[in-house]
Amino acid sequence: MSGAATAGSSVKERAKLALNDEFLRKAVKFTTERLRNGKKAASEQHGHWDEWRERGRQIRLHTIAHLDYYLNLFADNARKNGVHIHFADTGAEAVKIALEIARRVQAKTVVKSKSMVTEELHLNHALDSIGVEAIETDLGEYIIQLAGEMPSHIVIPAIHKNRYQIAELLSADAGETLSPDTTVLAGYVRKKLREKFLEADIGMTGCNFAIAETGSMVLFENEGNARMVSTLPKTQITLMGMERIVPSWADLEVMATLLPRSATGQKLTVYLSGITGPRRETDADGPEEMHIIIVDNGRSLQLGDPEFQELLNCIRCGACLNACPVYRHIGGHAYGGTYSGPIGAVLTPALKKNVAEWDDIANASSLCGACYEACPVKIPLHEMLIYLRRRKVEAGRGNALESAGMKGFAAVMGNAKRYKAALKLGRIGQKLVVRDGGIRAKLGPLKGWNTYRVAPSLAKETFRERWDTLEQEIRAGLREMDPDMKERMERLARERAEGKGGHGHG
Repeated sequence: MSGAATAGSSVKERAKLALNDEFLRKAVKFTTERLRNGKKAASEQHGHWDEWRERGRQIRLHTIAHLDYYLNLFADNARKNGVHIHFADTGAEAVKIALEIARRVQAKTVVKSKSMVTEELHLNHALDSIGVEAIETDLGEYIIQLAGEMPSHIVIPAIHKNRYQIAELLSADAGETLSPDTTVLAGYVRKKLREKFLEADIGMTGCNFAIAETGSMVLFENEGNARMVSTLPKTQITLMGMERIVPSWADLEVMATLLPRSATGQKLTVYLSGITGPRRETDADGPEEMHIIIVDNGRSLQLGDPEFQELLNCIRCGACLNACPVYRHIGGHAYGGTYSGPIGAVLTPALKKNVAEWDDIANASSLCGACYEACPVKIPLHEMLIYLRRRKVEAGRGNALESAGMKGFAAVMGNAKRYKAALKLGRIGQKLVVRDGGIRAKLGPLKGWNTYRVAPSLAKETFRERWDTLEQEIRAGLREMDPDMKERMERLARERAEGKGGHGHG
């Protein structure tokens, strides 16, 4: 399945392709279950997980509420450290700045550590257009670059591929057949990338967090490639979403506790790098020139919005993807954009100016709230998805058939007589389609539902009818009850009604 959304396709069409891809479903299920179980074990072992979640939430709420102050403080301190700071209002502006730097240093190759912002900006394609080779050095990103796809997961970009598919891709790249053994495959990529690290003119990174008090940027990683990218090339460019700020190193401690546990179940990632400016005279390594491009690209549109500002609290751990029953079945590419899962279903429409283009992905959710329970900073994504659906309807972009159906439903449910009549008609009408206690026919609105499950039939008795029968049985039982017991029960009932008791024993 291609990583890019098919032009004109809907999330339903893309999800159908994913559901018919057995390799994808098995690979995604296997890895998300491993990640979920790892997070569960790590949070339970921590012992005070919910308290730390609340600490993380408060830090993010405070930072985003004062984002202009902390961004300016970070920029001022970073400049004092010798960093060139650039602010980009749009994605196009961010790309333009990066390309200007590449042209000025006459770059031929750029080595990149994993960065969702560069994926968001399609920066690799832009570099290629001016003759600069961009090489992904994260193993997962390298694999999907060879496949010509977008990431399928925020943390595990190639989550949708198994080792046999990966071996096929790397064998084609190597010009020889490689064993599907993970050690062999990782060894091939490691050997090839070593040469690229040494030859590269520019190292390009993302940014997990930026520390306002010192102007530092922090990278979390497990492979060591980000350290190579940020130390060997003479020029470093960091692409940073404007919301990636935390006020202090003390606040980073909270994030360094929440992020790895939520993402992969680790207490801490293998490498945590804090970078404060370019190389100094006493440093053994590091870039001679360092640039940080702070990217808006629609993020500021959420500021002041009571329904969506908390979206900027996201620390990109991917826990909501691993918890989401929809994502676990269809993977990331069905969402059609750079960001997938519950966070992508909200973030993509929020960042895009043409909201109508992304209306449908808010429907790729069961609204079960598992994403909120998994989120280390308690972002209410399920509520935001409801807001997006409501916004679509209020803008007049709702489904006409669905709208008519809801009006009919309201008319029936708002009137007891109509409700009873509808139930009677429904019981009669369903006899044509009920088989073995369920409705399996793929007709009308049941077509999508019954493709993968069976619709339940109407019960033979409604709750009200069952209640009436039960009430009659109780009265019959009272008539046959011992007179003394009956009197006692009636007395207790009167006392409860008068508020005199309610806790009698007998």
